[in-house]
Amino acid sequence: MVVLRLPDDEVDRIFHALADATRRDIVMRVVQREHSVSALAASYAMSFAAVQKHVAVLERARLVVKERRGREQVVHPNPDTVREAARLLEHYEELWRLRDQSISKVLSEDREEDREGEKS
Repeated sequence: MVVLRLPDDEVDRIFHALADATRRDIVMRVVQREHSVSALAASYAMSFAAVQKHVAVLERARLVVKERRGREQVVHPNPDTVREAARLLEHYEELWRLRDQSISKVLSEDREEDREGEKS
């Protein structure tokens, strides 16, 4: 089983940040290669300020890092937090698989009991 190493408030920030489709898209773009905030803003039908706010939410969740290079602000991923987010999702997937296996086991036991009851 995956061991979670993040406090609840950090987990909440990560999932809040990833709850928005634009922010998920920004993360995907910067994981592929770093982008300036201006380049990101050009990719969306929203204002530069709106994209900056999305990037700020991702920064607070520590999914991305923004650094100034001359006149531009360049956004790149924070690999440690992105990996931790993946671990969190794996953890929840494992919990659901175990739950599914438990439910399947109960259902198969019920079917066996039904078959045995029909034979009697």
